[in-house]
Amino acid sequence: MTKHYDFLIIGGGVAGMSFALKVAEQGNYSIALCCKTTLEEANTAKAQGGIASVTNLKVDDFEKHIHDTMVAGDYLSDPAAVNQVVRNAPQGIRDLLRWGVNFDKNEQGDFDLHREGGHSEFRILHHADDTGAEIQRGLMEAVRQHPKIEVLENHFAIEIITQHHLGVRVTRRTPDIECYGAYILNPRTHRIDTYLSRITLIATGGTGAVYATTTNPEIATGDGIAMVYRAKGQVKDMEFVQFHPTALFNPSETHPAYLITEAMRGYGGILRLPNGEEFMQKYDPRLSLAPRDIVARAIDKEMKIHGLDHVCLDVTHKNAEETKHHFPNIYAKCMSIGIDITKDYIPVAPCAHYMCGGIKVDLDGQSSIKRLYAVGECSCTGLHGGNRLASNSLIEAVVYADAAAKHSLAHIDDYTFNDKVPSWNDEGTMSNEEKVLISQDVKEVGQIMSTYVGIVRSDLRLRRAWERLDLLFEETEDLFKRVRPTKDICELRNMINIGYLITRQALERKESRGLHFTIDYPHKDLGMPKEVW
Repeated sequence: MTKHYDFLIIGGGVAGMSFALKVAEQGNYSIALCCKTTLEEANTAKAQGGIASVTNLKVDDFEKHIHDTMVAGDYLSDPAAVNQVVRNAPQGIRDLLRWGVNFDKNEQGDFDLHREGGHSEFRILHHADDTGAEIQRGLMEAVRQHPKIEVLENHFAIEIITQHHLGVRVTRRTPDIECYGAYILNPRTHRIDTYLSRITLIATGGTGAVYATTTNPEIATGDGIAMVYRAKGQVKDMEFVQFHPTALFNPSETHPAYLITEAMRGYGGILRLPNGEEFMQKYDPRLSLAPRDIVARAIDKEMKIHGLDHVCLDVTHKNAEETKHHFPNIYAKCMSIGIDITKDYIPVAPCAHYMCGGIKVDLDGQSSIKRLYAVGECSCTGLHGGNRLASNSLIEAVVYADAAAKHSLAHIDDYTFNDKVPSWNDEGTMSNEEKVLISQDVKEVGQIMSTYVGIVRSDLRLRRAWERLDLLFEETEDLFKRVRPTKDICELRNMINIGYLITRQALERKESRGLHFTIDYPHKDLGMPKEVW
């Protein structure tokens, strides 16, 4: 079956839904928003802490937010991207409010602002400790009520369509690669349909599921990045994987790990060893409020020095009722496993959390492939550089969704549907034995990435990961060619591609910078000998 849409949006988080609402407000366009599960399951909904924007002009300003972002990114951030996001953030907040999203306010009616690691001022808007869920709720209601937006849940994108599918040889040096839509798996018929579009947006989120432990849901398999890479699009900065310093250490629940928001450290939480000893003073003058890369490496080192599987976050010195008011979900979650955070330390450990790299895009959200845009965690705008500043991701998605919408609306009339695209050949069957092999290979990818491509790396570890991923790649590609594609094998294929990209680009960076720390090129400011790591 072949379908035609002016706008094809792949991904249903804050990025995809913001873009959909923006283009739906302009003109009479047909819009399809496809997500591989349901809208409720998007990674956006897992974000706890908040969304960053300069709103309190009495003490804060754009220059401070720009400076904080550049420092956190180890000065690898693109100044133009930083400037664009920071200065357009207030309008992004106004858009979210207009779409029905609520943020907490104080008794005076002003936004109740939090401060998080790396921020010099209180500028984090939030909704208790489930900001992402509130943003997702507001946008879902707006999207589902909009008559121009067709939501296609449980539809899985297999590949984006380019000249390659018309028999043209496409390489990374091919000029003017174009996207004509995507091949999408229909969950009802189990057939792969052809979706032709004039404009395609990738908003598929992150890559955390390629690691054995992650705060991301299992759906975060890097599908959009992998599809664009296979289509010969540019992918950048994949070595910069952010490990959140404080995921709840709970061995019975590792995937996804429960996030203990950065805002809890902004609130006054102190990192300690289980014996109560503080340790962040050894690593950074900002103590527990240092940027995430520094805190994650410090925790990793302390765990190795003392033979620990976790450290602790302490908020027992704070007012108990205030703690429960600000962090009701974290309080309830910890109580469910016997931890009263008003009296007990919270056991925490670093966990794969956010991909700072991805599909390379310009200031309009355009990828290197014509007619193809990318927004959100799957994109590499240049905002985050070597390390994302806390709570900059949600606002980046809203700001770039607006930029991509404006640019694509200005150019959509330049494009027509390409009806020469052939249907997908989905012949083949899969045995139960092959299904077992796929699930085992998924686990192996996670083990490889967590063991060899984690917080601390070396060329030896990275090469070992490369060799094992290469073997999995060959086996999986052979199977993919013989069977009718399913969501499971396509996700595995994407995870292997993502693991390869992270590993290869990590090997190519011959320095320790931002989130990429290697014992073969130690950072001059850390001065930590190899034997410590």
